[in-house]
Amino acid sequence: MSCCCFGYSTVRQKKISKDANQSKQDQEGASIAMTKHFSYSELRVATNNFHITNKIGKGGFGTVYKGILKNGTLVAVKMLSAESKQGDREFLTEIETISNVKHPNLVELLGCCVHGPKQILVYEYLENNIIDHALLGPRQSIKLYWERRSAICMGTARGLAFLHEELVPHIVHRDIKASNILLDKDFIPKIGDFGLAKLFPDDITHISTKIARMRPKVDGRWAWELHEEGKLLDLVDPELEEFPTDEVLGT
Repeated sequence: MSCCCFGYSTVRQKKISKDANQSKQDQEGASIAMTKHFSYSELRVATNNFHITNKIGKGGFGTVYKGILKNGTLVAVKMLSAESKQGDREFLTEIETISNVKHPNLVELLGCCVHGPKQILVYEYLENNIIDHALLGPRQSIKLYWERRSAICMGTARGLAFLHEELVPHIVHRDIKASNILLDKDFIPKIGDFGLAKLFPDDITHISTKIARMRPKVDGRWAWELHEEGKLLDLVDPELEEFPTDEVLGT
C-alpha cells in the first residue's frame, strides 16, 4: 500500500512539474504574442539581406542593422548571435521587460521576429547612434558642447529614474555605459539594450551589480581620487573648448 502511495506521489510531482514548465512556456509565448511580429522576409528586404553596408553596431548579443520597412519607416534591426549562450533567455527577457515600457528617454521596441534559430528585435531608429560614436568615433561633424552634454546626462538620469523608481515593477538595467545610450536627431538620449535588465519587487532595496567594461581612467574610483586631490577639472574632456567651471566643481 505504501509503495502504491509513493508511486502515486512521484507521478503527481512529475505532473505538477510538467504543468509548471508548460505554464512558463505559455507565459513566454504570450510575451512574444503581445509584441508586433515581423516576418523574416520583411526584415531581410528592409536590411538588404542584412548587408554589411547597413551594419550600424555590434554588441555582446548580436549585430544591429539599419532597415527601411515597406512604409518607409527607418528601424534598427538587432540580429541576436546564434552562438550567444544567453541568446534565448536574453531575447525573451528583452521582450518581456520593454515591449510595453514607454518613456522619452528609453529606446522603443517596435517588434520582434522568430525564424527558426534566428531571433531578432526591431527598435526605433536613432539618427545619431550611440554616445560612444559621438565622443570617440571618426564623425567630427558631431559637436557635443557642454550644454548638449549636460542635457544628455540629465535625460539619461530621467530614463534611469523611471526604470529604477517609477516603473512598477522596477527594472534595473545593470549595464549602463556609453554604448548603451543612443541619441536621436535632436540629441535626446535614449537608453537601450535591456538584455541584462532584471525585475525586482519593492522589498529589495540593494542591488549588487558588476561594473561593465569601462575605458581606462574613467571609472568612479579615478574620479573620486581627483575629487580628493582637488583636480576635478581633469575630468573634463579636453575636446571641450568652453565649459562653466563653477558647474563642473559644483560651486
